[in-house]
Amino acid sequence: MSKDTDSAQSIGFQRERTHEEIMVILVALMLAMLLAALDQTVVATALPRIATDLHGLNKLSWVATAYLLTSAISTPLYGKIGDQFGRKKIFQFSIMLFLVGSALCGQSRNMDQLVAFRALQGIGAGGLMTLSMTIVGDIVPPRQRGKYLGYFGSVFALSSVAGPLLGGFFTDSFSWRWVFYINLPLGIIALIAVASRLHLPVKRGDHKIDYVGAALLAAATIPIILATVWGGVIYPWSSPTILSLFVGGILAAILFTLWEQRQPPAEAMLPTHLFKNSIFTVSALLSLLAGVALFASILFIPEYQQIVRGYSAVKSGLLLLPLVFAMLAALIMSGRLITKTGRYRLFPIIGTLVTALGIWLFSNLTLHTSQVTLSLWMIVVGIGIGSFMQVMTLAVQNAVPRSELGVATGSATFFRSIGSSLGGAVFGAILTSRLTIHLKQLLPNFKDSHNLASSVVSGVAPTTLQKLPSSISHDIYKAFVLSFHDMFLLAIPVMLLSFMIALFLKETPLRNTTHDPSDLS
Repeated sequence: MSKDTDSAQSIGFQRERTHEEIMVILVALMLAMLLAALDQTVVATALPRIATDLHGLNKLSWVATAYLLTSAISTPLYGKIGDQFGRKKIFQFSIMLFLVGSALCGQSRNMDQLVAFRALQGIGAGGLMTLSMTIVGDIVPPRQRGKYLGYFGSVFALSSVAGPLLGGFFTDSFSWRWVFYINLPLGIIALIAVASRLHLPVKRGDHKIDYVGAALLAAATIPIILATVWGGVIYPWSSPTILSLFVGGILAAILFTLWEQRQPPAEAMLPTHLFKNSIFTVSALLSLLAGVALFASILFIPEYQQIVRGYSAVKSGLLLLPLVFAMLAALIMSGRLITKTGRYRLFPIIGTLVTALGIWLFSNLTLHTSQVTLSLWMIVVGIGIGSFMQVMTLAVQNAVPRSELGVATGSATFFRSIGSSLGGAVFGAILTSRLTIHLKQLLPNFKDSHNLASSVVSGVAPTTLQKLPSSISHDIYKAFVLSFHDMFLLAIPVMLLSFMIALFLKETPLRNTTHDPSDLS
């Protein structure tokens, strides 16, 4: 046996897996990720029934917020801990934690219990999202990884539509508790598949967990997410509460950065030297902006359908399928082309431009835009987002050593989560502000424009609008369409900024092995 082979076995290297072996593992990983992604949206249509049954209308927003907070915070933590202690057992732990949280959510007897158990469920979900993507990096060489990562991107796209539909179906046909119980059989299947088919090296060594860094990261993330969730809905954006949350989050982020600079790279929660790698930095920024673009598209296009067209939440979700299928096709096609050519840089450049074109098309909405036209515009947006959404993960994983695969992947996922939160908040605030202005212009005698704008944007008032005199409701619908126009025009610079950033993405050769070239040197 050669010296190189001995060295490879001593650090846990295995032979490269066949396509059939990879697909068995990937089905389990995608199932786990689907559970986490679905639970971000599946409760939306069940919330009114939950509030009625548990008598907790005043705490309703926390059912979604608790999950969002803990999943976002835990995402980079799982990446780092997986690098330090090995990923398989940590991944299994996150699945079990998610399932326990799901079972407890279904058993909740009051709103406080449900919020607490949703937070527990979110902690498990952070591991599902991060480690599933990282494990792909463990088992698939970078050159082949593109075609597989496309499948994972499709999970996010499908869950954004399937979540509300499934939530409504289970709530109406069975009980809202089945929104959570349905996770159990699916999670158990994923757990069995991972236990029996996924074999990764077990890491041994004396590692320290950066507890201070984890606490500071949480202290930076929680206030910023709360500010984006509460701003313009519970508190005005200029209120002391929202401003204090933003200031507190920024100060904690500065302290987190200073602390991490003092830590050894092997122990730091987010090693700052990663940002010296231009591929990591550019990919992190693009992940952030991809989250903004995805969330803005999937959130506000159905809102137009529901308010202006008067469609139900289920119908507006189904009408989003052209965007989802276009995104799915682009994800798979771009992944296969990356695998075939070994080049990935071109896809974020083209994808951001196509997305900007799609957003510009939506800025031309009118009261009478046909559904066929809307579907064609959705296809353009879907192709654009799908062309680059998963490329950043591939670029990051190819640019860092295997010892930092988890923390780099977790960071990219974390930035995309933050982008989604910021996208919904910023564009929602723009929509409310512009709607208030247009209502005052079209209905100068209307006394409560801002409250009406806020209620329309939050989805409270469509049925009320239909009861108004046609002359008044027509002007309100027109004001909404004009606001939509303004919001999408302001979104175009975000995508053009993404395009400019994508130009700085360097291309490095994609490795044909899961091993680091330096590992056997």
